[in-house]
Amino acid sequence: MNADVPLYIGGNWRKTVETLPIINPATEDVIGTVAVAGEQDLEDALAVAAEGFRAWSSTSPWKRSEIILKASALMRERIEDIARSITVENGKSLAEARLEVIRGCEFFEWDAGECVRLYGRVIPSEPGIRYMVVHEPIGPVAAFSPWNFPMSQPARKIAGAIASGCSVIMKASEETPSGVMHIAQAFEDAGLPAGVLNLVFGIPARISEFLIPRHEIRMIAFTGSTAVGKHLTEIAARHMKPALMELGGHAPVIVCDDVDPVAAGISSATRKYRNSGQVCTSPTRFFVHESVYERFTKAFVEKAQSIRVGDGLDPATQMGPVANDRRIEALQALVDDGRAKGARILCGGHRLEKRGYFFAPTAMAELPDDARAMREEPFGPLALINPVRSIDEALEKANALPFGLAAYGFARSAANVDRIARGLEAGNVSINTLEASRAETPFGGVKDSGLGREGGAEGILHYTIVKTISHLVE
Repeated sequence: MNADVPLYIGGNWRKTVETLPIINPATEDVIGTVAVAGEQDLEDALAVAAEGFRAWSSTSPWKRSEIILKASALMRERIEDIARSITVENGKSLAEARLEVIRGCEFFEWDAGECVRLYGRVIPSEPGIRYMVVHEPIGPVAAFSPWNFPMSQPARKIAGAIASGCSVIMKASEETPSGVMHIAQAFEDAGLPAGVLNLVFGIPARISEFLIPRHEIRMIAFTGSTAVGKHLTEIAARHMKPALMELGGHAPVIVCDDVDPVAAGISSATRKYRNSGQVCTSPTRFFVHESVYERFTKAFVEKAQSIRVGDGLDPATQMGPVANDRRIEALQALVDDGRAKGARILCGGHRLEKRGYFFAPTAMAELPDDARAMREEPFGPLALINPVRSIDEALEKANALPFGLAAYGFARSAANVDRIARGLEAGNVSINTLEASRAETPFGGVKDSGLGREGGAEGILHYTIVKTISHLVE
C-alpha cells in the first residue's frame, strides 16, 4: 500500500492530478506518491461530511460501537501489512510499527466502549419540572495528525470523533500517509456509512485555512508543533470553534538519589531512542542528582552505544532513521551549539555515514541553560544529561520552559514521589515508568503544550456539546 495513496471522500477512493512523493527515509528512494487535494476535493469532503454526520449522529451508540470494533479487529488481522507500510514510510523498526498498530487499535476499542457510556444526568428539581443534561455530537470535525505515528495518531482522533457520533475530515501527513489509508479501508470493510470518515492530503496550510473557517466544520483536533497549533487555534477562535490541541513538549526527567541509577539509566536510554526520539513525550532533559550522576550517565551511554541503527525492515534493527534531511540539519545544529557552549558529547553527535537519514544515538552532558537544545525540542535521538544538587533545583529547571506535555521522575521514598508528582508542571507525570499515555488515561498538555485531553473517559467529551433540557410538565 505504498505505491499511490489516493484521497478518500464520501466512501470513494479518489486520485488527483497533483501528487507529492513518498520517500523511504532509510534508503532515500521514492516509493510512491500521495494525492494532493484541490479546492473541489475539499468542497466535496465538506458536503459529504455534513451528510455523513446527519446519518451517523442518529445511529445508535451500540451500532457505532459494533462497527468500530469490527474495523479494529480487521486492523489487527492486517497488522503485518500495516506495520510494513509504516516502516518503509516512517523508518521505525517493524517491531515498533507493530506496537503502533496495536496501540491504534486500543484507541478504537476504548472509544467503542466509551460511546455507549456517554451518560447525561438529571438535576434534582421541584415537582412539575425536570432538568436534564445530555451530551450530543458536536458535528463534522477537521482533524490533523503528524508524520511520527502514522497510524496511532490518526486513530486517536478518528476514534473520538466517530465514537461520539461525529463525522471527520482527516488530514494526515503527506510524508507517511499509508497508515491512515489502512484505517479508512478497515472502516469501509466494516460497513461505516459513506461520508463519516474522509481522508485528504496536500499542502497543510492550504487545507487548514480552507477547512477551519467553513460553517460545516464544528471542531478542530490537531497534533503537531506549538507554533502551528497556536496558528490554527487563532483561526478557530476567529470562527468560534473549539480546538483540541496536542502540541510540542520537551520532557524533563528527574532522577533522585534514592533509586538504582544503573537501572534508571538503561530504561531511560531504551525509551529515549524509541522512534528515533521523534516522540512528543520523549524523555529528553535529564536532571540527575549529583550523587548518582556518574553511574546513571555511564549506564545510559553504554545502552545508547549498544543500539543497532539501520533499516527498520531488518529484524535486528533497534532504531531507524529520522524522518528527513531537515531533521538531520536541525539535530546537528543543536549538537554544534551545545558543543560551542561547553557541553560534553558523551556519544554520537553526528550523521551516520550511510545512505538514509541516520543520526547516531546521541547524549550530551553539562549543557548550560542557554544552550539551544535545552530550550528547543530536539525531536530526534538527542538526550541531555545534567547534574543537580536537589529536587528543588531539578523542579526549577524542569519547569523553566513553556512546555508541559509529559514529565518523568525516578524516586523511591514517598516524600520524593510526592514532591515530583506535585511539583512537575505537565499534563502527564509518570514516576518510575516512562509510559506517558494509554487508551484509558486522558492525555494532553498544559502551558504551550496544548488544550484539552484525548483518551480516557474525558477524551470523547471534547467531541460533544452539553445540552440542558428543561421540561415543564403540564
